[in-house]
Formats: sequence, structure tokens, C-alpha cells
Amino acid sequence: MDFISLIERKRERFEQLEREIADPRLFDNRKRASEIMREHGSVKQLLARWDELEAARKQLDDNRELATSRDVEIAAMADDEIPDLQKRVVDLECEFQIALLPPDENEERDAIVEIRAGTGGSEAAIFAADLYRMYNRYAESAGLRTEDLESSPSELGGLKEVIFRVSGESVFRKLRYESGVHRVQRVPATEAQGRIHTSTATVAVLPEAEDVDLELKPEELRIEVSRAGGPGGQGVNTTDSAVQVLHIPTGTIVRCQDGRSQIKNKERALSILRARLLERKQREEAEKYSAQRRGQIGTGGREEKIRTYNFPQNRVTDHRIGLTLYNLDRVVDGDLGELIKALQAADVAERIGGAMEGAAPSAP
Repeated sequence: MDFISLIERKRERFEQLEREIADPRLFDNRKRASEIMREHGSVKQLLARWDELEAARKQLDDNRELATSRDVEIAAMADDEIPDLQKRVVDLECEFQIALLPPDENEERDAIVEIRAGTGGSEAAIFAADLYRMYNRYAESAGLRTEDLESSPSELGGLKEVIFRVSGESVFRKLRYESGVHRVQRVPATEAQGRIHTSTATVAVLPEAEDVDLELKPEELRIEVSRAGGPGGQGVNTTDSAVQVLHIPTGTIVRCQDGRSQIKNKERALSILRARLLERKQREEAEKYSAQRRGQIGTGGREEKIRTYNFPQNRVTDHRIGLTLYNLDRVVDGDLGELIKALQAADVAERIGGAMEGAAPSAP
């Protein structure tokens, strides 16, 4: 691959993008402006990685030359620095290859997380509640913010369903790999014989849609209000605060009743609806224009079993990358860093392999 020609084209494109950003009329079209700003940041990062790589390569070449100097002291100092410089070049080459990958417009978005109890009855609902707490604790430790949108509690402190928003820096990039079926193996508190039960819960992580992503036409929506059901007290149960939104073209239904305010519940329902419709749109486009990747990381489909939490052995296994850790107690307390980094690394390696397939890179 001719990196020199590529970089020249990217520099020309960067100058063009700079001119477009300087045009005060750019933001007359919010969607176009968002695309331009996103591409500008991506190209800027790529060029910065290339400049760092070139500087590191030059420094490595200079040190190799100095290592042959007749001045023994200078040669020894230069030689000592070579291993660190070699490692820096390798690291920067990897970062440059990552920057070459097509940008994913979803990575910087906030996320809407939906957790639903699967097979296993009340134990599945308790596990869903455990996952909800796990993600909230992770968000807190990562400096992210959470906002509950809707929930359906069960007996014994479980959750049949819970939907919440996670906002902050690069949220979807961090949580995107959590979509799928999570399986738990443990002895339920209600099990008198001490037998291990297996239960499941499904997790869907959706990139939060912006207004510019898609238009919700009023004539395509059927909005109904009613009194909320379940626990909540007088303020919830005696006012018409529950809101149900039907998107007529797709048949998608969203209901929100947790909040006391009808307006707030409507805003939450529309936010969830936009996220679901954006996911549907992007999935259909991927299937239409290209075969979906089905490699190590998988598709992130809700039907895909991705992880097992084995409490008797304090073990957590991610089946997509074959990673097993014996720190389940920390994981369920929100320590997801090692899992997330491993999944990100595997995904990047797979994407680089796909991008470079059939074209061996050559040094400039």
C-alpha cells in the first residue's frame, strides 16, 4: 500500500475540509455540518499519527547511525535508546493503521442500554438487575452519567426490563460490545438443595440518535397517554403520566411511565424510539450494501450468547474472543476495563486484517 500517496491525498482533503468549516453557511445544514466536522477530526488524527510516526522513524535512523560513531560514549548512549525507539515505532505504526480504518460515526455517541430478563424466571430477573447495577457502577468509575428511562420491576428485587441512557465521552465505543445474551451460573437464594441454575438476560446497546439522523413525522406517530401502573405512589398512579408511542411504518412501540411528568415520559419514549429506529436503519443498510462481519467479535446481535458469569468458580468467560478471567466478583462490581480493552483490541485487529487483506503494506 502506497502510504505516501495516501497521505498526500489526505492532506489535500484536510485543506478542503478546513475551507468548508470556515464557510459560515456550513451550519445551515446541520447533518452536513456534522459529517464535515466528524471527517475533519478523523483526517486530522490520521495526519497527526503519520507525523509522529515519521519523526520516530527518523529518530530511530539517527540513533542507529550514532551507534556506529567512533565516540564510544555517544555510540553507547544511542545504542541504549534504540530498543525504546523501536517499540515506539511499532506502537505508532499500529496507531496509524487503526487511524486508517473507516471511521464509525456511532463511536462517539451516547448510548441507550436495554436489559431484559431471559430464561430462568425470577432468577433471570435478579440477574438482569445485577447487570443493571454492574453497568451503573462501571459508568460511575469511568466518569460517565446514567439516566433511567423506563423499568419494570419483578418480585425478589429483580427487573423484568430496564432501559437507561449512558452519556459522556465515547460511550458507545466503550459499551457497544455488551450487546447479546449474558448467561449466569449460580445457586439462587431460593434454591434449598444448593443446585446451580443457569439463567440468561439480554442486553442491547443502541447508539443514541440525534435529530439530524432521522425525522419522526407526526403523521407516522400514534401517541397515547394513560395512568401509570405498578408501584410509584399517588403522584404516578393517579395522573395520566404514562406515554405510549407507536411508530406506524415499522410497528415499533415504546412505553414510558416511570416519570411523574407526561412531557418527560414523552421525551424519553421518543429518545428510545429514535435509537431503535437508527439501529434498524443502520442494520438494514449494512445488510444491503455489505456482508456483516461475523468474526471474533460477532455481530452484536441480541440473540448471540456472548458471556458466561460462573459464580461458584468466580469466573467470567467472553465466548467471542475466548477470554476467561477469574475476577467475577470485581466484574459484577463494575470493573469491566479489562474485558472492554480485550474486545476493542480484537475488533481492531479484525478490522485491520479486513482492510489490509490482499494488500501487503510497504514501507514508505
